[in-house]
Amino acid sequence: MINILLLCTRNDARSQMAEGFARARPRADVRIRSAGLERSAVHPMAVKAMAEVGVDISGAASKSLGELTDEPIDIVLDLGAQMLTPRLLPGRPEWVRWNLTDPDAVKGAEDTVLRTFRDTRDRIRGLVEDFFEKGYFVAFADSRARTQTILNSISDGVMVTDLEGRVMYFNQAAEIITGYPVSTMLNQTCTIVFPESFLSSAGGNGASASVGSTAAPLKVEIGTRDGERRLVLCRTAPLRTADGHVLGTYFSFQDVRRDRVVERIVAENAGYSGIVGRDEKMLEVFELIRELADTSVPVLIQGESGTGKELVAAAIHNEGPRRDKQFVPVNCGALPESLLESELFGHVKGAFTGAIRDKKGRFELADGGTIFLDEIGDILPTMQVKLLRVLQEGTFERVGSEITVKVDVRIISATNKDLASEILEGRFREDLFYRLNVVPMTLPPLRERTSDLPLLVDHVLAHITRNTSRAGVRVSAAALAMMMGHPWPGNVRELQNWLQFALVKCHGAEILPEHLPPSRKTTVSAPMPVRRRKLTEEVVRDALRRAGGNKLEAARELGVSRATLYRFLDDAGIQD
Repeated sequence: MINILLLCTRNDARSQMAEGFARARPRADVRIRSAGLERSAVHPMAVKAMAEVGVDISGAASKSLGELTDEPIDIVLDLGAQMLTPRLLPGRPEWVRWNLTDPDAVKGAEDTVLRTFRDTRDRIRGLVEDFFEKGYFVAFADSRARTQTILNSISDGVMVTDLEGRVMYFNQAAEIITGYPVSTMLNQTCTIVFPESFLSSAGGNGASASVGSTAAPLKVEIGTRDGERRLVLCRTAPLRTADGHVLGTYFSFQDVRRDRVVERIVAENAGYSGIVGRDEKMLEVFELIRELADTSVPVLIQGESGTGKELVAAAIHNEGPRRDKQFVPVNCGALPESLLESELFGHVKGAFTGAIRDKKGRFELADGGTIFLDEIGDILPTMQVKLLRVLQEGTFERVGSEITVKVDVRIISATNKDLASEILEGRFREDLFYRLNVVPMTLPPLRERTSDLPLLVDHVLAHITRNTSRAGVRVSAAALAMMMGHPWPGNVRELQNWLQFALVKCHGAEILPEHLPPSRKTTVSAPMPVRRRKLTEEVVRDALRRAGGNKLEAARELGVSRATLYRFLDDAGIQD
């Protein structure tokens, strides 16, 4: 819901007429209100001029700005409030100025005054129509949504106060840290949470003035809603307009106790949420997992094959409030488009040959939880359009059905492709990329965190030999040294293969250098590239014939992915 405020000097004519035109264009996703810096009875000439065009505002009640502080405002349409100094409003709204002359300022005969009101009415109607029909509303709403998404995706609490110390903005992390919902905090004094002694020491004078800037974060004990005293690190800064006018204060604070959680867990368990590692790069990954867990923003995980993208996606799900719902992984690159659509969105009986019953798709199964779209870079443009709709509206139709299904699903996607290059090549939609990539996350390859190799070796060996007679087998120092010098192009997945091979060769309690894969005992600079053959209809048909129709085997022979082969078959019109 987008809350729009039509603001004027007095809520008697211009804002009331604009509200009348806006309400005549009903939208379920918009709430329209009007107010003035002061109250005044609705002007009779405004009522008369609006009645001439079929809009009745005779029953409208004048309201002052001070009466509309019960919820955040998203967009202010200023019709001539002529505020001498800027002012913060609840929610820190986007501000649009329509500098309209007050028709009530015109004096003279009734016909002259009415003519002025008609001119103002017609101009306001054009402005309202342009705002909703020419993309301005959509642009402002999207800008607002992006800003909110960013502020709500960070783990630091963010609070903004006006010059009187009243709270004008409060993000989701601030709600979590303090326990106070934004509905409780808006327009309340910030001393509900922060003690006056801290506000004074930070450069202000209690809640009555803007707090100064703190170069370094200060420790302060705040009060939570349940009465708990909690230590936070807080930075403050004056909030200024472009010309330097101070509007209020910006607070950024983080829970010191939570900040220590990851370090303690890693120290005790050699990893975090089932992911092994103590390297500095992995600690950054763990911290980002912690920050993302409390939000529902889309995440795009990028990294080489075998770096553990699904493990990280599952960790984000398991550490957050959706942990009690399903985590549903989908390998988008392993299915052709026709099957992928049914897999994601489900189908109804009779939708296609073999559809003998209704089937829920992965999005329905993940309702309330998380869906993990692996190899997202392999999906075709037609499927990208359908996925974009789910991201934007949370709705879709099962294959063969006209009934719209709505779901609440967090989307985490992953790829080992450079999606920026895919966009330039026209293979991936830019709008979908920005919807998926709200928070980017890059996993380091194993060669960049070799300090974790001993931990990983122990972990993988323990997992492989669990409940077998080989439990307790270890890697010798010489074999480990050889492994430390390997570049690991296949990352942790390659490490698992090495150790499985070594266990076959080793019959004792210690894996030695000679037990490692023979072709990999010396360091290699890079994986050997797979030779890719130029795809033509003749070449593809020959490969399919030799593979007995098995597309996976044909793709391997041709040196391309299965998704690339399916794409070529569709484009060339080659049927099964």
